[in-house]
Amino acid sequence: MSESMAGAAASATTSASSSAEDNARKVQQYKDNLISRAETLIVKEFPERIVRLNALLETPQFSKRSFTDVYQDLNIPVPEPIVMDTEAPGGKRARTNSTAVPPASPVTTDGNGTKVHALPSGRVECNKPITELIAIVKPAIRVLVEDSNLLKMWISFMIPKIEDGNNFGVSIQEDTLAEIQSVETEAAAFFDQISRYFVSRAKVVSKVAKYPHIDDYRRAVAELDEKEYLSLWLVLSEIRNRYCSLHDIVIKNMEKLKKPRSSNADSLY
Repeated sequence: MSESMAGAAASATTSASSSAEDNARKVQQYKDNLISRAETLIVKEFPERIVRLNALLETPQFSKRSFTDVYQDLNIPVPEPIVMDTEAPGGKRARTNSTAVPPASPVTTDGNGTKVHALPSGRVECNKPITELIAIVKPAIRVLVEDSNLLKMWISFMIPKIEDGNNFGVSIQEDTLAEIQSVETEAAAFFDQISRYFVSRAKVVSKVAKYPHIDDYRRAVAELDEKEYLSLWLVLSEIRNRYCSLHDIVIKNMEKLKKPRSSNADSLY
């Protein structure tokens, strides 16, 4: 009985050891693949991304485009003013032009604007020129976030064991890692900027529907669209700039990033 139990325990230990070795091998394989992928990304794909972004910024959608090109009608008509019949005979109630305001948008007199149950001309669509630009910019943001995350892990895997002295190359790794993390955080914030635009525009459009006679709200929507167009151009430019800066800093310090201590030691002789 004791021999069978001992055999089972030995078998379990062997199985656990084999599983641990297999997992360790898979983790090391993942690290090796990531390092190879990151080096290809820096040397080959970053220059391709920079060239493509430069070409994109020179297209008519982004280059020398007038703000009027991104204007879109709101499809919210201005109702005709209520006409009071002041010449009605005595004793009769003053009549109003019943066709002046669509019945779907009754007017209140409590200072809270129009109670909008439905718009007479249908829904108010998003700004089409802006959404077309967003469809171009968002994938570029996502790729930058993914690339930054890959580079961050690449440098993390190459940081050597902490030792006393001879840490000059390691400090370069840490500085580069901090720069990459900053790019990743900034790129992720670009997504939030786009979502905030839609929320802000929806609030102003709802004001236009509620107060259709006030032109300032309509102008506010146009100003918001112009601001977003400029922001999207700036975001795409910043993505290009970030790729340039990351490529520059990594290429200049490639040897110290890959072999921080040996490269520093060799330079002493």
